Amino acid sequence: MRSMTGYGKGRTVFKGQQISVELNAVNRKQIEIAVSLPKLLSELEPRLRDEVNSRVSRGRVNVSVALHGIPENTKSSWINEPAAKRYAEELKKLAKSLKIKGEVTLQDILRGPGIVLEEGVTLDAESIWKPLHAALEKALDQFQKMREKEGAHLTKDLKSRFALLRQELARIEKQAPEVMKRYRQNLIEKIKKADLEIDSKDERLLKEIVFFSDRSDISEELTRLKSHFAQIDQTVVKSEPVGRTLDFMIQEMNREVNTIGSKANDLTISQSVVVMKTELEKIREQIQNIE
Repeated sequence: MRSMTGYGKGRTVFKGQQISVELNAVNRKQIEIAVSLPKLLSELEPRLRDEVNSRVSRGRVNVSVALHGIPENTKSSWINEPAAKRYAEELKKLAKSLKIKGEVTLQDILRGPGIVLEEGVTLDAESIWKPLHAALEKALDQFQKMREKEGAHLTKDLKSRFALLRQELARIEKQAPEVMKRYRQNLIEKIKKADLEIDSKDERLLKEIVFFSDRSDISEELTRLKSHFAQIDQTVVKSEPVGRTLDFMIQEMNREVNTIGSKANDLTISQSVVVMKTELEKIREQIQNIE
């Protein structure tokens, strides 16, 4: 079981320069991947997304790629010498024609249009993909280890909370048969206080008891809760993403506990229901951190 939060960093070398990749993630119900990388490598973004998506199923993952020492907007410059010569000659003619004194300087010539030419230099994204991918894999490995470590802490916490839920379930199961006995006894005492002559084996009394029994029977809810516990025991030890599965199970367990609370007319059971609902809410919050 893994947490959704984590951090990882990987570095590799490309042509003597360093490439670094950083990953960090926060909680999200679905998978969201945000990629930040130099413009010259923008065509590699789909590949980066696919790699991260293949190893992460939930959470918002931020991927940052940096090139250290590799110019992102390199430009080469060169002088158009034939144009420069013609421009110099024209400047001299103009100065002579206008009778302007002074020499034509190199700075004057370089300012002329078309004298200094620039050409953009682009990085070969295909050649840089291999070292970039290696850095990404290192970052992902570190990222996953951190999430697994945090997941182990979450597993330990969840197991302790599920143990408490089992204790309360055992209390409810033990108390359930007593509810019927107490109801029968209270009903007979009320009849006696009302000075009504009725035998404890009277059919009307028995029908009332049976009706109450059907209305307050929680055996099905207890059975389903035990089944959910068994499924959870199998789920929390899995290495695959289990967050959505656990979230669904907790919803089902909460539904069963609510039903028990509404059916069982008993203080002891009601107290256990309150404890269970409180723990289930805490568990639900923890599960929001699980992938």
